[in-house]
Amino acid sequence: MNEQVIAVPAGPSRQSELQTTVFRPNGAGPFPLLIINHGKESGEPRKQTRERFIYMATAFVKRGYAVLVPMRRGFAGSTGNYADHGCNMTANGHAQASDVLDTIDFARRQSWVDSARIVVAGQSYGGLATIALGTRDVPGVRGLINFAGGLRDDADRCDWRAQLVQAFANYGAGNRIPSLWMYGVNDSLFGPDLVARMHAAFERAGGKARLVEFGAFKRDAHGMIASRDGAGIWWRETERFLQQIGMPTSEVVAVADAPTVPKTDFARVDDIAAVPYLSEKGRAAYREYLHKMTPRAFAVSPSGAWCWAEEGEDPHARALAACARTSGQPCQLYSVDDYVVWQGKLASSSTVADSGGAGTGSL
Repeated sequence: MNEQVIAVPAGPSRQSELQTTVFRPNGAGPFPLLIINHGKESGEPRKQTRERFIYMATAFVKRGYAVLVPMRRGFAGSTGNYADHGCNMTANGHAQASDVLDTIDFARRQSWVDSARIVVAGQSYGGLATIALGTRDVPGVRGLINFAGGLRDDADRCDWRAQLVQAFANYGAGNRIPSLWMYGVNDSLFGPDLVARMHAAFERAGGKARLVEFGAFKRDAHGMIASRDGAGIWWRETERFLQQIGMPTSEVVAVADAPTVPKTDFARVDDIAAVPYLSEKGRAAYREYLHKMTPRAFAVSPSGAWCWAEEGEDPHARALAACARTSGQPCQLYSVDDYVVWQGKLASSSTVADSGGAGTGSL
């Protein structure tokens, strides 16, 4: 995947830098380009972790694309200030889209990017920014993909749903780039009624967008594209859209699978009594873990500390990292997904923090 993290100049006079993850095939290119725009978690944007969208990025690198995932100003390791326009959802989308536009301008100047074949995607707040970008004439951008796009006002200061509908109407009036929209029926932020209103407002104002409403995805469709299992939902419609806008869809690059933790014969995964080091509280936590979504992982320590992680990227690394924070001794994975990986001794492991469900505890 040739992953690297670079700084992309952005903002007025290009005084800010966007922490941007790059994935690309081997070779000099030029490669068609996908830009993926992230959402906003609750809380301080600077505390948000760097997004990778590894599953979607992998699918596109296999098809010969370079992929950029920029963290916008004020998020994660990017400099500059986060732009907050409160309940003015139209302004919020345009403010975030300006960083996306700066990323595109940067990419078009790189020799390894095919500046005439670009597609822009976004999830949640990134989806809102992506559709806002579509009001501008952006050379080389052939299509936009909106995954669960929108923005919720956590403070409930206004009728943010009505403001979202108005924002999409405003974007529809200025729309210049075709788009694909994908929302699930069990999206925790933007339910089917709101999605129907947003899409209708966009099209009535003159926008061009095809809406795909898929069924329930796990507990919450809002995080579908960040899930290992999401490609089974999004790829078929995305492939159709890419073909319509003249972008490649055939696999042309071999990408090695991520290393897996080998299964052992120590015990059945549901044999709670076999898990070492745990107190009764820890065994109750493991019983709960057995009902978590895959991908998932459970880590333990001789100190009695434990942690589980589910969904998102690298749950086994996240479980180890969280366990290490609560334990005075090393931690090791006990189980991954639906099988036991315990080897009867502690082994060293690198850890990577990332988003997703988790639980921690100790004696």
